[in-house]
Amino acid sequence: MSIQPLIEAAELQALIREEGSTLFIADCRYVLTDPEAGKQAYTQGHIPGAVHVDLGDVLSTPTTGMNGRHPLPDPEAFAHALAELGVDDDTLVVAYDAEDASFAARLWWMLRWIGHERVRVLSGGLRAWREAGGTLSTTPAVTRKGTLSARRRSMPTVTFGDVLTNLTEGRKVVVDARSPDRYRGENETIDPIGGRIPGARNRFFKDNLDAQGRFKPAETLRAEFQAVLGDTAPENVINQCGSGVTACHNLLAMEVAGLHGAALYPGSWSEWCRQRDVPVERG
Repeated sequence: MSIQPLIEAAELQALIREEGSTLFIADCRYVLTDPEAGKQAYTQGHIPGAVHVDLGDVLSTPTTGMNGRHPLPDPEAFAHALAELGVDDDTLVVAYDAEDASFAARLWWMLRWIGHERVRVLSGGLRAWREAGGTLSTTPAVTRKGTLSARRRSMPTVTFGDVLTNLTEGRKVVVDARSPDRYRGENETIDPIGGRIPGARNRFFKDNLDAQGRFKPAETLRAEFQAVLGDTAPENVINQCGSGVTACHNLLAMEVAGLHGAALYPGSWSEWCRQRDVPVERG
């Protein structure tokens, strides 16, 4: 039986109370405009026993200036980094962030990418935890070396070249997870130019959530994604965003909806817009 990708706060609380459970709680809080904010938030209060897993330090590798803002690390290096924090091959990893799961979804996708299926995302994040009566701790977690290894890569990716070729071939549908204004090329404050990959369709990642920051029901997500995709099969979908982070949120939502097999374009807009002479669409 496959592991459900989401977990509710009450279920997580029960797992924590369970003696002998192989559980690793990952605090993935991060702020794009302030790279130290997530670490600071962790020190001010986190789910008891949680370990901070940083987007910049663990979930990305250094950028060259041409490969996007949050390039994927080498899978072996990523597995080693999480093993150093205490993750084993049989560990259940539960990832959370402040509320919307935008960074927790990146960890979920990356673990699935290296073949680790035992990973779930806390729906509603730290907000849901506290609303369910969960306490916070300021005590740093005590870690030990784990055994996590990179195995088969079960989550597909595409390259800049693949996406460029698709402009001519048109076999895949590109879905952009950024906000509608950034998708239209307006109010761009993060990347050097505004716009989108020609032909991309917009599914703002926050539309996957309800007013409380929890994921919508599977049937709702399925209907909403099908409205964007039409009759396109999920394995013919490429998800992208600004830098390959919130695109993972759409991939997680598609998984919840039962739409399996879509790919991630890790470089996303931040890579695309830095290439020479690439077409850009606006409006």
